[in-house]
Amino acid sequence: MNIGLLSVSMNVYSTQRIADEAKKLGHHIEWVDHTKCSIKIGGIKPQVLFRQENILDSFDAIIPRIGANVTRHGASVVNQFEMNKVFSTANSASISKARNKAKTLQLMSNCGIPIPETLFSIDPDNIEQQIDLLGGTPMIIKIQEGTHGLGVILAETKKSAKSIIDTFYKMDTNILMQEFIEESNGEDIRVFVIGDKVVASMKRTSGNDEFRSNLHRGGKTSAVKLTPNEELMAINAAKYIRLGVAGVDLIRSKKGPLLIEVNASPGLQGIEAATGINVAKEIIQFVEQNCREK
Repeated sequence: MNIGLLSVSMNVYSTQRIADEAKKLGHHIEWVDHTKCSIKIGGIKPQVLFRQENILDSFDAIIPRIGANVTRHGASVVNQFEMNKVFSTANSASISKARNKAKTLQLMSNCGIPIPETLFSIDPDNIEQQIDLLGGTPMIIKIQEGTHGLGVILAETKKSAKSIIDTFYKMDTNILMQEFIEESNGEDIRVFVIGDKVVASMKRTSGNDEFRSNLHRGGKTSAVKLTPNEELMAINAAKYIRLGVAGVDLIRSKKGPLLIEVNASPGLQGIEAATGINVAKEIIQFVEQNCREK
């Protein structure tokens, strides 16, 4: 099987692991930097050009690892392969949807998956009322398209919350505001979903003087056993957003598990180290199964 691995670099743990496991299972896998791809349409047949070569018919399947700052172009490249009937582990529309936290949470809430109380607005004239709608401070303020914990701020007082929100509004930055779940104690759970099953899960705990539990912010990881409800939530979240491979983030609260995010390009390093599970191999086997069925 010929597999295209869409990633900005091969010097990334997740990209390298997926490539290694594909080769071990006897497949040809080729790295494609999607930021260097050009899409040509309107002629006899569409083309995806990489290094001056049309690669649209080169692969049986693609595995997109689309960077946050090139989501729009990356999703367009994926979409062109999809229209050419090439299997992808992530639907192009879902890549864009997952990158936008507000759209993801709207969909999850509409599908009945519990989320923290959330509010988003662009109105600078009633910031105080917006804060009150979430029950006041402390509260979480997030950039809608942030990643790795960047653009996630804990506002502990109403004064600081008003200042942060007003600054973002003046910068024309899309944000969302969420209730602060104090009982989560700086912990969240990353659930790795492939197809219709959970293949691995880990708990992430924030470091000293840091409320964000992301590994890129110094968080620590450990394997965790999910409750049946948490497992079902994660599987459904990936299904509703139409991702074959997804990282679903949950927090535990007094009200039960709450979904906070769905990631279309979840990293492998932390979860493989914490659980000892070969997640990269599971991804390749998922591709094999779907290509056989196709």
